[in-house]
Amino acid sequence: MSIQKGGTLIRRIRFLSMSISLPKIIQGGMGVGVSNWRLAQAVSRIGQMGVVSGTGLDQVLARRLQDGDLEGHCRRALEHFPFPHMAKRVLDMFFIPGGKQPEMPYKVTAPAVIKNHHWLDEIYIVANFVEVFLAREGHSNPVGINYLEKIQLPHLPSVYGAMLAGVAVVIMGAGIPVNIPSALDLLSRHEAATYPIHVTGATPETDCQRVFDPAAFIEGATPPPLKRPVFLPIISSDSLATMLLRRSGGVIDGFVIEGPTAGGHNAPPRGPMHLTEDGQPIYGPRDVVKLDALRKIGLPFWLAGAYGSAARLREALDAGASGIQVGTAFALCAESGMEPQFRHALLKKALAGKARVMTDPVASPTGFPFKVAQLEGTLSEPEVFTQRRKICNIGYLREPYLKADGRVGFRCPSEPAEAFLAKGGKLEDTVGRKCICNGLFANIGLGQILPGGRREPGIVTLGDDVVNVGQFCKGGNIDYTAADVVRIILG
Repeated sequence: MSIQKGGTLIRRIRFLSMSISLPKIIQGGMGVGVSNWRLAQAVSRIGQMGVVSGTGLDQVLARRLQDGDLEGHCRRALEHFPFPHMAKRVLDMFFIPGGKQPEMPYKVTAPAVIKNHHWLDEIYIVANFVEVFLAREGHSNPVGINYLEKIQLPHLPSVYGAMLAGVAVVIMGAGIPVNIPSALDLLSRHEAATYPIHVTGATPETDCQRVFDPAAFIEGATPPPLKRPVFLPIISSDSLATMLLRRSGGVIDGFVIEGPTAGGHNAPPRGPMHLTEDGQPIYGPRDVVKLDALRKIGLPFWLAGAYGSAARLREALDAGASGIQVGTAFALCAESGMEPQFRHALLKKALAGKARVMTDPVASPTGFPFKVAQLEGTLSEPEVFTQRRKICNIGYLREPYLKADGRVGFRCPSEPAEAFLAKGGKLEDTVGRKCICNGLFANIGLGQILPGGRREPGIVTLGDDVVNVGQFCKGGNIDYTAADVVRIILG
């Protein structure tokens, strides 16, 4: 614990040892592929912290390759992967020269499992390497990656792949990632790491351990140790910061403090859930982070949730923060991975003063409130939601549970209700649940193809700060760049 209490100077030295200065702006790691390598590269090139989303990268790479990798970026990254036989297996499985036929569905990777699945782990390693490699290409500034603690099963091979590509910072939210710091220590030395998986109904006899050993994947001699990334958990309370420092088996280097106005998954309100007339959670004084308590810890922290302006950056710095995390402004910039039709429609709504984001308490299968941008043609429209045939064919947000026979099964409240009920789920847990997995892939033009050639509908998540994105649209142009965001926020 002594190093955790060493104050800002020690922590600044830790950042500098990774050749990382404390950035004033951390770009949010958003959605599936919204924070893609292009966006992260653009932000890092100009001296702030670019971050790729680590969510669903196995499917992102698989679908890009099936679409033909027309610009050759994925294949170029694969040529630099340190284990060429592994890279070739992934390429042989998914790459289609010229791209698949538009009406053909994507070949999907199997859902993750607790016990090791060598082929799946290879895809996780390779996909995370590719995204980080491309984000780092052509410059020497650090790049980060963002994961969701709720998606536990791919963590270890995913982080290892990102580390092989030289990722500088690992950021993790949507849960309490107490076991990640020690895993980073072990994986940086190519040593086996273990990650406990939360299984509903588990007993002390239930085997819930996810084990990953790099030695099973390394080709040839063991490579030299990797740089251990800086670790920044995303938290919503000062008490959680204290708990993480107390329970973590490795170094935590700082925190991202995210309020309920931020996009994506929000922490639920503390205490009983009360809703507004239109069904949104009500947050109160207990949900306000005590920044004086954060300052006493002595670690750098960044504030997130409607901080995307020069005035709010100054406010954060005056409060003792090292800077801010900005998501929504970057999600709608030109380098974002979001489909241009969605991005432009949302920008037009914002400029017309009609943008609306709802904090939906039931949309996500995780049970966390989830920010949903209201946009025609997406799952935010009741008729689009009710017309979609329920299916769970990606499974990132499935819940592991203990079956009657003692084995671990998987269920999702967004799958067909009869299937969920047959697995011991409750009918009330299915009401209003949306397929976040398929929807997020649709947001970036990689939606699964349905019978008749239709694509899965999207579900766009943004923060409340969408109402302020007009500050970046200048001279009558609806498009703006990541550089515009950084320039205007830094003043």
